[in-house]
Amino acid sequence: MFTPYGYSTITKVLLLSLLSIGAALFFPMGVRIAFLIAVAFFILFTLYFFRDPERKAPNEERIILAPADGKILLVQKQEENTLVSIFMSPFNVHVNRIPISGTVTKVNYKPGQFLMAFDNRSMKCNEKMEIGIQNGEITLLFSQVSGFLARRIVCPLQAGEHVTIGNRFGMIKFGSRVDLILPSNANVEVLVGQKSVAGRTVLARY
Repeated sequence: MFTPYGYSTITKVLLLSLLSIGAALFFPMGVRIAFLIAVAFFILFTLYFFRDPERKAPNEERIILAPADGKILLVQKQEENTLVSIFMSPFNVHVNRIPISGTVTKVNYKPGQFLMAFDNRSMKCNEKMEIGIQNGEITLLFSQVSGFLARRIVCPLQAGEHVTIGNRFGMIKFGSRVDLILPSNANVEVLVGQKSVAGRTVLARY
């Protein structure tokens, strides 16, 4: 299954590949074969990147789920909250999922730079989409942050919208990170270096 968020990119890649295959016919056989292999790899990687497997959220209450597949890059206790960062490589599933059920209170786009996503400076400097969700018990803030390769954040959420934990809500194309600010009453259950699975891995309980 492929995510609808990637349909436009997949279409462009397929059209470009067809044009490239046509152009390759004018090259010598050896160059033509190498060119066709490169085109095939490009198509397969694009399809692999936009894969979107079905997932079911854990049937538990008062949990905060990982909104992204990837690696826990940072767990940092602060004065009134805890910062958790997830790094997504180009080989992870990039469809993002809702971490808690509730009402969207904030959707704020901020333009910025495109530093490497594993660089912690990217939290403040890079292009991002800031999102807030409130469920009556806690307010969760998190950001989709672009990276060096990721130049396209997809987030169709709107303020006032009700969302359900584990459901898809957008993606960041081609490598990036998601930063979460967990409230003080959330008990973090992940460690730096741990792998996360969007919509399944429990980041914290409250």
